[in-house]
Amino acid sequence: MIKRNLLVIGLAVMLSACGFQLRGTGTNEMTIKEMDVSARDAYSETVKQLRQVLENSGVHVYTGATYKLYLADEKQTQRNLSYASAGRASDIELSNELFFEIQGRDHLPLLTDTIQVQKVVSHDGNNLVGSDSESLQVRKEMRRELVQRMVLRLSMLTPQQLETLQQRADEKARADAEALKAAQEYEDNTPKQSPVEVPAE
Repeated sequence: MIKRNLLVIGLAVMLSACGFQLRGTGTNEMTIKEMDVSARDAYSETVKQLRQVLENSGVHVYTGATYKLYLADEKQTQRNLSYASAGRASDIELSNELFFEIQGRDHLPLLTDTIQVQKVVSHDGNNLVGSDSESLQVRKEMRRELVQRMVLRLSMLTPQQLETLQQRADEKARADAEALKAAQEYEDNTPKQSPVEVPAE
């Protein structure tokens, strides 16, 4: 019985470390209960996974929600960390970057940030198929970690914080509109210089 209990506790710790949580524990509970999720690439695997994780966390994801998570761009890059001679493996750093924006009422931007995940893999020039297969698997793991970090980032936000950001965005929008109006009025009230007439000789 003791071994069984230790096994259950060990599994729970491992799952929580991977970004999962046992239902009903309240760990990393989302205080945002509804959100719209969209992206430049609406059919990307990242968007699908993110929607699913949010819904599983009790967030109502639907078009028209007050706050919107917009995934502006997702970039995958790689660079060589070491160069190996023939017959030896070299190290390659894989990187996934997710650029996102949280929008409020009237589509005003409230928060803009970037999440990045990096992993190092070995590339064997003598086993290209195996190396490519490993890189694809690592990319899938990186996407899952990217989604987990995105959800963690959202879980740190509260409705009160979002409302404060909304008020600041509203004030900035009003100030920008007033400045634009003043500039337009100044231009309208400024006498236009008549073209110079050259007297005929």
